[in-house]
Order: sequence, then C-alpha cells, then structure tokens
Amino acid sequence: MEILLSKEFKENFSRLELSVQKKAEKQIMFFASNPFYPSLNTEKLAPSIKEIWSFRVDRKYRVIFRFLEKNNALFLTIGPHDWVYRINF
Repeated sequence: MEILLSKEFKENFSRLELSVQKKAEKQIMFFASNPFYPSLNTEKLAPSIKEIWSFRVDRKYRVIFRFLEKNNALFLTIGPHDWVYRINF
C-alpha cells in the first residue's frame, strides 16, 4: 500500500508528542501491509458517500484517510478522537 500524506497530516503529526508519533508510526506500518489489520479498527465514517475512513493509533488518537486508486491511500489528518470526527471533509 502506497501512502500519501496531506499537508495537514504532516503538520498535525509533527505537533504530536513523541510517544504518540511512535505509536502512529507502528500503526502506519501495519496499515501499509494490511489496511484492515485488527488493531487498527479501520472503519468507514458517515456519511459513506464521502468515502472517508479512520483507523486507531491508540485509545485517544485517530488517522483520517481516504482510499485512492487500487493500492493507494491519502492520510488527511491525525489527532485526538473527538477532534478528528468533528472535521468536515
């Protein structure tokens, strides 16, 4: 899986505590090999017409992304669970 990173994702990632960045990197590696790896809890967000998905970094943090072509994903943002689910993509 090829992963593309949005500017917002890069900026938000750089602001995270180092411990959260390390957890995120681990989960991103799982995602690259299998986007539906069990610990990711990958889920499609509503409304489903927007084709926006999320996966878990840990109990608090989520990555919001969109599947692109066949083997590509665009990571849109990363942040606390409550915050990322309020964003209107």
